[in-house]
Amino acid sequence: MKLSPVLAIILVLLFSCDDQRLFEENTDFNSRFWSVDEKPSFEFSVDDTLGKYNLYCNVRNDLDYPFSRIFINWELKDSTGAVLEKELVQHTLFDEKTGKPFGESGLGDIYNHRIPIRSSYQFPYAGKFSVAFQQYMRMDTLGGVLAVGVRLERFSPETK
Repeated sequence: MKLSPVLAIILVLLFSCDDQRLFEENTDFNSRFWSVDEKPSFEFSVDDTLGKYNLYCNVRNDLDYPFSRIFINWELKDSTGAVLEKELVQHTLFDEKTGKPFGESGLGDIYNHRIPIRSSYQFPYAGKFSVAFQQYMRMDTLGGVLAVGVRLERFSPETK
């Protein structure tokens, strides 16, 4: 009888592996809002300068989010603090006409979004890099945002 829970855990771990992901980290907003002053930053290392990578911004929101879209400034820096890339991206979280939420549904009214910010990107050199995100909306305090994060994965033509 003790073998079946262990076997179940092993199977879950085995099937939850993600071969493409190299780094993923999220910052939770326990207050369920993202203040304009909060600029979550994430540090990761890249050793292979010949490889190509996809870089994503993860956003977790609930139905209290007040708009259909989100605008996010992001910035990629190297270990010296030099800015390598910087851009404003927008992503649609809800259908503008129907209000139907987009994204992957997790628990009830919580939705996860993976917003592409760079595809097939080659880092100029090996080392440590950081990416930071700042919400760029009409409100200083943006309700309905539960978490923001970054995902770095190996590029493959299927994951454009």
